[in-house]
Amino acid sequence: MTSTGEIWRNWGRTEKAKPIRVERPRTASAVQRAVVAAAGSGIPIKAVGASHSFSGIAAPAGVLLELDDLTGLIDVDERERLATFSAGTRLRDIPRLLARHGLAMENLGDIDSQSIAGAISTGTHGTGAAFRGLAAQVAGATLVTGTGEIMRVDADSTPELLPAVALSLGALGILVDVTVRCVPAFDLAAVEKPERLDDVLDTLDERVARADHFEFYWFPHTETALTKTNTRMPSGAARRPLPPVKRWLDDTVVSNGLFRVTCGLGSAVPAVTPTVNRLADKLTGNREFTDASHRVFTTKRTVRFAEMEYALPAEHVAAALREVKELIDRSGWTVSFPVEVRFAASDNLWMSTATGRETGYIAVHRYARESPAEYFRAVEAIMRGLGGRPHWGKMHWRDAESLRESYPRFDDFAAVRDRLDPARLFRNAYLDRVLGP
Repeated sequence: MTSTGEIWRNWGRTEKAKPIRVERPRTASAVQRAVVAAAGSGIPIKAVGASHSFSGIAAPAGVLLELDDLTGLIDVDERERLATFSAGTRLRDIPRLLARHGLAMENLGDIDSQSIAGAISTGTHGTGAAFRGLAAQVAGATLVTGTGEIMRVDADSTPELLPAVALSLGALGILVDVTVRCVPAFDLAAVEKPERLDDVLDTLDERVARADHFEFYWFPHTETALTKTNTRMPSGAARRPLPPVKRWLDDTVVSNGLFRVTCGLGSAVPAVTPTVNRLADKLTGNREFTDASHRVFTTKRTVRFAEMEYALPAEHVAAALREVKELIDRSGWTVSFPVEVRFAASDNLWMSTATGRETGYIAVHRYARESPAEYFRAVEAIMRGLGGRPHWGKMHWRDAESLRESYPRFDDFAAVRDRLDPARLFRNAYLDRVLGP
């Protein structure tokens, strides 16, 4: 199906574009035909899934491929614990598709609206010092390259390209399917509670090391961290899910409905934001429950925001957050959205924010009605000073020259790009900035 004249916008409303036309392929062959046609016309082409990136990584400069019809579970190897999904499959659908096979994703981020292809291509990760991001779970992928070739990359076919293709930034081709290494289905025992921020930062290394999954939120203008500690358990062993009414009150009424009201109030009357944030400390983040892993990992977010996230050597996270806190205190800004801190294991993917080092992540946010630039740029300066790498799918101001210094295999990735997309069919303004033309 093809249409024209549509305006594309991402979820956070930080990017928009008007593609020349929109196509909705349902098969790999249809993707191939679209790529060949775009190449023949000299028109760039980009694929989008849920458009949940805050950066312009998926912004279409020519043809936009919507992959919503390229979805579903293609194959499962239960013995090897491998599952192959069509590229447009949403993360929220994957637990259901895997459940009948007794499998689950090893780790997930806190948002599940993305497509599997978009999630791995932008470096989506969860938290847990022993667990790697989603792209590091990829065992293989099929893509249509800039020359119109349908290429399979896995352990048996061009395996040397997997560290590039598994996290490709959308620069190497259009993914049509992804094969993921899974684990036996498991539950998570969740403990969520407020604690003194200084206590959390003083003991951060120990907390991260002893927990399967640890993260915390800090609301600016407060001294409290809302900690989340998850422990992996056999599936169904001692499941104690939140009562439906309790989950609805916490996740729908308070975390989204009330938060939307308070963000709007803080945007209109900034002086009330510190008081509102202290109220949030008292209303959220104090509960214990056990449930299927995906129901604990993910949260529902309906309040629109802009986000920037930086990956740091894990040992620098506490110092970095203290610098961010001092920055906000002296700036006079009022910041309603919390700062989020998570962790991930090192991996060997060439363009992964965790490549070659144990990693901590600090994410800052702004309500959609507020301008993020001044705040985000100041935080970015702190992160760069500590060796930070920006999340590819979130706002930042880095360019190819500065990023080359952060990624030991940057030039190797560029060489694969030259091989698979020599005419730069998949380029857009964002990729020109972060990779070079």
